[in-house]
Amino acid sequence: MALLKPKVLVTGGAGFIGSHQVDELIKNGYKVVVVDNLVTGKKENIDSKVKFYKIDIRDERELSKVFSREKPEYVFHFAAQMNVNHSVEDPVYDADVNILGGLNVLEGALASSVKKVIFSSTGGALYGEAEITPTPEDYPAEPISPYGIAKQSFEKYIKFYKQEFNLSYAIMRYANVYGPRQNPKGEAGVISIFIEKLLDRLRPTIHGDGHQTRDFIYVKDVVKANLMALENEKSDVYNVGSGRQTTINEIYDYIQKELEINLEPDYKDVFYGQRVSCLSADKIKNNLGWQPQYDMEKGIEKTVKWFLDKKDEKRG
Repeated sequence: MALLKPKVLVTGGAGFIGSHQVDELIKNGYKVVVVDNLVTGKKENIDSKVKFYKIDIRDERELSKVFSREKPEYVFHFAAQMNVNHSVEDPVYDADVNILGGLNVLEGALASSVKKVIFSSTGGALYGEAEITPTPEDYPAEPISPYGIAKQSFEKYIKFYKQEFNLSYAIMRYANVYGPRQNPKGEAGVISIFIEKLLDRLRPTIHGDGHQTRDFIYVKDVVKANLMALENEKSDVYNVGSGRQTTINEIYDYIQKELEINLEPDYKDVFYGQRVSCLSADKIKNNLGWQPQYDMEKGIEKTVKWFLDKKDEKRG
């Protein structure tokens, strides 16, 4: 008789990465409970058999009821304010969600004797314009946006809860995650934005010359890394990336080729953002045996297929 896997609570489980994590957990035999306020997440992203609570993590009372009722053994914390520009415009709201809301999750985990919390952090927004690329985990984190500052602050809170209350953790610092279900409406997710624009036969905007680089990692590789971190007893911090730089122009070419659409992008304005971002994944490869299974061609092929299928569904 197979052993029953433990119960896992996933905050932000109806969102892009969170819903893929839910799928991966179910596939591996875990019982899953999802908490999401559906501001950016979509209930259609999650399996109908999953127990779902429409709750904002800032609602301490309702969140604590879920922890008390469900008694999860593990927590994946994805729920967040994710828009860097919005964090600059409204740093108080960003801190309210990403720090105070996160503390409600940690308090709930503590009260319910959760064994481990896996936190969805960021690589690029923490390291900034790093002088070392690929950038390792011990590179000085000097975030310049409220979003990055909040992520760094919450990492420190997690380490405090480990030191003070022995709550184990895995901090996962992601590169630029892409794949099916990514929202093309926000500022993040250049791949999903390009795909949707091209499918509508519109010229996507590229700021600057398009030679700025990012480290793109397919969502299925990310959720696999997260699961491996859950199943490892050690508390640690891991970058999750490909270790390779790809320019925005190269990404655009990959997508055009896959869609068989040829449209000149609309180059606009001077680019003021980060010129280079690339994470070293040596630590997670050496410690957990993780490595990406999807290269850019395969990842973009699967992402494009998902967007095409969604477009066909709407037509049908």
